Amino acid sequence: MKLLKKIAKITAIAIGMAICLVLIAILIAGYKYQSIVKATPKNHTEKLIPGPLGTYVNTFIGTGGFPYWVCGFNFPGATVPFGMVRLSPETMSLYNNTKDFSTSGYYYGDNKILGFSHTRLAGTGATDGGHFLFTPTTTPHNKIDFQLDYAHKFSHNDEIAFPGYYRVALKKEGIVAELTATERSGHHQYTFSKEGDKNLLIHITNTTGNHRAKEGFVNIRPENNEIEGSVRTFGSFASRFDGIKVYFVAKFDQPFSEYGIWDGQTLDQNSLSKKSDSLKIYLGFTRKHINAKIGISHVSIENARLNLETEAGHLSFAAILQIAKDKWEKKLALIKIEGGSLEERKVFYSALYRSFQMPTIFNDVNGEFKGFDKKIHQTTDYNYYTDLSLWDTFRTVHPLFNLIAKDEQRDMLVSLVEMSKQGGSLPRWPSGYGYSNSMLGSPADMVIAESYLKGIRNFDVQLAYKKMRQVALEPIPKDSSAAGREEIDKYIAYGYCPTEFGDEAVSKTLEYGWADHSISLLAKELQLMEDQALFEGHSKFYKNVWNPDTQYFQARHEDGRFVEKFKPLQLTYTDWDDEYTKDYTEGSALQWRWAVPYDPEGLVSLFRDRDYFVSELNNFFAKADPKKATWTPGSYYWHGNEPDIHAAYLFNAVDRPDLTQKWVRWILDNKYDNSYVGIDGNDDAGTLSAWYIFSSLGFYPIAGTDIYQLGAPLFKSAILQMGENQMTIDTENYDPNNIYVKKILLNGRPLDRTWIKHEEIAEGAQLTFIMAKEPQFLINKQSSKSTL
Repeated sequence: MKLLKKIAKITAIAIGMAICLVLIAILIAGYKYQSIVKATPKNHTEKLIPGPLGTYVNTFIGTGGFPYWVCGFNFPGATVPFGMVRLSPETMSLYNNTKDFSTSGYYYGDNKILGFSHTRLAGTGATDGGHFLFTPTTTPHNKIDFQLDYAHKFSHNDEIAFPGYYRVALKKEGIVAELTATERSGHHQYTFSKEGDKNLLIHITNTTGNHRAKEGFVNIRPENNEIEGSVRTFGSFASRFDGIKVYFVAKFDQPFSEYGIWDGQTLDQNSLSKKSDSLKIYLGFTRKHINAKIGISHVSIENARLNLETEAGHLSFAAILQIAKDKWEKKLALIKIEGGSLEERKVFYSALYRSFQMPTIFNDVNGEFKGFDKKIHQTTDYNYYTDLSLWDTFRTVHPLFNLIAKDEQRDMLVSLVEMSKQGGSLPRWPSGYGYSNSMLGSPADMVIAESYLKGIRNFDVQLAYKKMRQVALEPIPKDSSAAGREEIDKYIAYGYCPTEFGDEAVSKTLEYGWADHSISLLAKELQLMEDQALFEGHSKFYKNVWNPDTQYFQARHEDGRFVEKFKPLQLTYTDWDDEYTKDYTEGSALQWRWAVPYDPEGLVSLFRDRDYFVSELNNFFAKADPKKATWTPGSYYWHGNEPDIHAAYLFNAVDRPDLTQKWVRWILDNKYDNSYVGIDGNDDAGTLSAWYIFSSLGFYPIAGTDIYQLGAPLFKSAILQMGENQMTIDTENYDPNNIYVKKILLNGRPLDRTWIKHEEIAEGAQLTFIMAKEPQFLINKQSSKSTL
């Protein structure tokens, strides 16, 4: 017995010591993490400064946050609006030496830089890109382990970035790296301050997130100071359509003093060309300053060279940077604001900057691009775009483009129609030259219908409508790689998606209804009245999954019974076995309770009464966590994900615009700031950023329609440049504490409603908000109802 007690005591001591060691390790890791993130980048050098509006942009917003689902996944590197090239550093975790914590390749909590690659998605949960990683080093090639990633330690104190420019000092090896870009080329400038080797390592088969690559090819052309090559990579999305092939040509401003190719097994210093699924090269130089220009293409090496020569030619780094700065200033100047705090202006212009990073221009300068049929196509009077995160961006980003970037939006519509020609169906989340089929629904319906309703009409709307109608009524052919609407035959037959036939049944029913509403509006505009009635009827199917007993949208069996297992506060992220949340997408039943923004009156009518609706919606916000990017988003309002981001505007439907104004301001104040965290979750190609733009201006789009709900402006005034027309937003009684609206004037006339139609502002308008410190109740109850 004494021996057993002694063993138990020793075991307890050992366990206690182990726990102490773990706690100490956690504390040390936490201390290191805090020391990393407390360092602060700058946005100018002594000689290089951003443009006047670029001074307000913090390119590091949304590059940090923990864990995965609350990080913005933005990147701080150099790009131009919608650029094919997004030239940015890739980093490595301080914890476990991995490079997959951020989908964009850069995570603010890391302290090691692997190098600088040319492609990535912006703010999404998908990891694609990382092509052609350049790493400067002073280490001789015979002391480099090519099997491993080469990494530099760095500090955010040594980073400088603004729109179109990125710089970092790698102090241990005495190297300064500077980056800028055009649409289809990246431009590197390296300065070596120490004597000794001056090498560039170039990882041809690199990918963000350690995804698979194959078919690496490189050809060194020392007589021209060039290298060229290609690779096929298989990222989160590209792996769904057999990978994406990218070609490149890189030109250097000086000869190579030496070179070698690593093929995954050996370093060959004699060969000029190799093919391998694992491919790196090193280039040696003698001068302290190295300039490299890299053109890329998804068509051919020849097109990569043409892109480089056309966009960069013999221009200097400074000249290319100035062009990039000018392009960003042109975009940022589309909205000019006055008032607000300095921090709020920085958040605003940083959000506007991020709203223009995606989609991606995909055609080369000669108009060639690879289509969804894997054939080479030719543009005529448009740029071809891909990487459209439609399930996210249809809500805020594309409505913003419909106002201030109509030409680009029109080209995106043409691109969507071209994809439907090549692949057979409109895409849901097109990436590269294939269907990723990510998320759910058919959000292209909302994007196309809304754009047409708002006057963008120089695209093939007849073919677009045909494709929309087909997906809304028929299953996708089995030989098609598009997803279409899953269980569409069941949706049509039952008036909802029964739970037996697939996951996300409730969410699909609600999203299909929203899309059907948009199709009905487009059908009406096209004088297709039978279709208009058909799809208007389908848009009400959401009512079929409303359980009047629980007062929630709830999954149903095919026999009509509601699913019995139901916990409205259960998050999909914590329901590991999908026991309670199988029928919801990325959230709780409570977060999906409000997912009918296109028919607010119909939604309200489902609740016991209007007062109950107000009380429940108000509690939805009142019980939400006011902290930004929290460890768990909770079951209540979560601004970091799409299904409920419109919810604050639903108070307008029940004659409580004061609560819309209150909670929208709460979101603006609590879920955004000018830090490395900065936003509440994945930015999703600018979706959260564009939400800030609209809401801080005082109005918000009901996507897929021509209606804007009104809130309250954050700034004293704003001017939106909408093509040749301007929309001016003014305030009276402006004060940061005056968050409520007493009266709204449209072109000098009082509004007796909480919404406006696009046609009322399309040719230019003046919207005046008369502000007050206390809530106001001056909306006429009958005229406050919007006709969607």
